[in-house]
Amino acid sequence: MPRSLRDCRQDRRGDPPRHQGKRSETIRLQARCAVLAGKKNPMSYERIWHRSYPPGVPREIDFEKITMPEFLTRTAGRFPNLTALVFMGKKITYRELEALVNRFANALTAIGVTAGDKVAMLLPNMPQLVIANYAAMRIGAVAVMNNPLSSEEELTRQVNDSGSTVLITLDLLFPRALEVKEKTGIRSIIACHVTDYLPFPGNKLIRYAHKDLYRKIEPAPGIYEFLALLGTTPDTSVENGARWDQTGVILYTDGTTGAGKGVMLTHANISCNAQQFRAWFPEMKDGKESLLAVFPFFHSIGWTGIQNLSILGGWTDILVPRPESQVVIEIMGKYKPALLPAMPEVYNGLLAREAFRKMDLSPVRGFLAGAAPLPGEAIKKIKTLKNGPVINSYGLTEISGMGTATPWGGPERPGTVGVPLPGTDLKIVDRETGTRELPTGEAGEICFKGPQVMKGYCNAPEKTAAVISEGWLYTGDIGFLDEEGYLTILGRKADLIEANGGTIYPTEIDEALSTHPKVFDACTIGIPDEHRGETVKAYIVLKPGETADAEAIIAYCRETLAPDKVPKCVEFIDTLPKSPVGKILRREVRELDRKNRVEKLHC
Repeated sequence: MPRSLRDCRQDRRGDPPRHQGKRSETIRLQARCAVLAGKKNPMSYERIWHRSYPPGVPREIDFEKITMPEFLTRTAGRFPNLTALVFMGKKITYRELEALVNRFANALTAIGVTAGDKVAMLLPNMPQLVIANYAAMRIGAVAVMNNPLSSEEELTRQVNDSGSTVLITLDLLFPRALEVKEKTGIRSIIACHVTDYLPFPGNKLIRYAHKDLYRKIEPAPGIYEFLALLGTTPDTSVENGARWDQTGVILYTDGTTGAGKGVMLTHANISCNAQQFRAWFPEMKDGKESLLAVFPFFHSIGWTGIQNLSILGGWTDILVPRPESQVVIEIMGKYKPALLPAMPEVYNGLLAREAFRKMDLSPVRGFLAGAAPLPGEAIKKIKTLKNGPVINSYGLTEISGMGTATPWGGPERPGTVGVPLPGTDLKIVDRETGTRELPTGEAGEICFKGPQVMKGYCNAPEKTAAVISEGWLYTGDIGFLDEEGYLTILGRKADLIEANGGTIYPTEIDEALSTHPKVFDACTIGIPDEHRGETVKAYIVLKPGETADAEAIIAYCRETLAPDKVPKCVEFIDTLPKSPVGKILRREVRELDRKNRVEKLHC
């Protein structure tokens, strides 16, 4: 066994080793010996979740060994005149997309990009991002996805970490890109304008009516404009340089446990996870569907579950540059997508708007939630508007985005995130040693195994070894499986509250708080308690115009939670720190509370 599950059990997030006592060491060795002796818990081998698969979903997948750039070529051949991308009124067919990818691949080659080079992207969801992603992969280069909202410091760190030599950026971010260029190995910057793919006359008018959305870029050595560069090269076919076992993309985690890590995904990871997710929608037909690209493509769900899924299925990808509820409503009303994937935060915003509640949702065949589970109350509200599938999903960047999902047409089971996708193994292991598989109903660390498990962390072999052992990815998330194979997430290992010798899962308290009619958002943490070890504290964001006091919130919790789980302290806050896809950053809430306690010296 590699040192990842180890003689000195290093924390899976790269922290110093935590030395075990003799009793823990004995338990660990006994568990390891049982595994070596073949005493396997049958849970992860019988795949109990298969009994929950709906008709049409295969239990196993005979994966096609085809990279995503090759899938694009095939889809363009099957559906050349079908709309591939929609962006602010502009439509691009699959034939046109294939030609644009070839043209930009030739352009990258012309400026010196070769196989293995890293091409950094600093763009919102727009056509140039899809074109650049597939062009980079097509010539064997590596697409490096960066959050456009990243600070200059964070972007500089990621560019240096990935070794990127080309930066493709939005024109409005060009000054930041220039600063990053001075501190990194970036040789070339390619600037994209929102107007590049707007239909006439909007592409002309926006330069004058909305000058804040357009920035002119002066030509200089190593500085290019996207369309100008594209116009210098032909759209002749480019030989596919993507290799199955080589890195195709680097995605950065959202930093829920610290600074984001670069996750290297191979073309096999990328393609297989897209094929797994495509198999999950048997009711949806190739070349017949459309979906809304609310998730940003720099996030693993957006990358796999939107961008690549669309191209694999020959679906129309309706690009959403800003995931704001009013923008989503307007786009939905105009283009009527068949699938609505969004973060819980977006769904909450939509449900709060009368325009959405009165909208004709008959074209929508399914709702998909990711980044965090959609609360049961929100699922109920959606079902009252449209009685279609509401799919909760769960995944990590380290497994290419998608690991589990609610079966299409199956029971939603609020509080769960569905069952493992075809070709995916999942097991729950004890938190203490990580070697003992636990039975259904018992909480422990969630582990994944499958073709979507990452190659590793960029420039961090020790962190890779800390989370992968014998093909299993140890997620650091705590959860349990029920008898039907449905997974319930209880939270991060680092977020658990240890009180009076017992473990309290903050997500359970968050869920209870979210049902309060005046609560918009909630985050529960553990704070030091000299008697209990830790006690429960809740940070609350109230709905606009609402007022409440701590005593009322605590009294409400007493009606639904066990006594030890009821918050002892409640603090109201204007907003909670969140990741780019709306996931609450509990680590930052804990740090905020720590600083406040230092200042106040009491809760």
